[in-house]
Amino acid sequence: MSLLHLDEGNFKKEVLESELPVLVDFWAPWCGPCRMIAPVLEEVTREYQGRIKVGKVNIDENSGVASRYAVMSIPTIMFFNQGKVVDQVVGVLSKSDLKNRIEEAFR
Repeated sequence: MSLLHLDEGNFKKEVLESELPVLVDFWAPWCGPCRMIAPVLEEVTREYQGRIKVGKVNIDENSGVASRYAVMSIPTIMFFNQGKVVDQVVGVLSKSDLKNRIEEAFR
């Protein structure tokens, strides 16, 4: 499974109605820190395949989703379980820190 590209049209189905927990990265192409964390998200997507979904919301193209979740700074990573936000972090995380947050949020 690869990273999901989330938007207004598929957010409800892919995140809110997902059987699996979902990590959602709110980002923008012009954001340097967002580009720094992108490879980490790709690795986590592969490592947690079948256990969680990982998706990205481009806030420039999907401002409605970003405003619905009060995203003020990027990158913002939100952890959804059964349609609800169970954790969130703003800024760049190392791979080990991100994995720790995943394990905590999705026990």
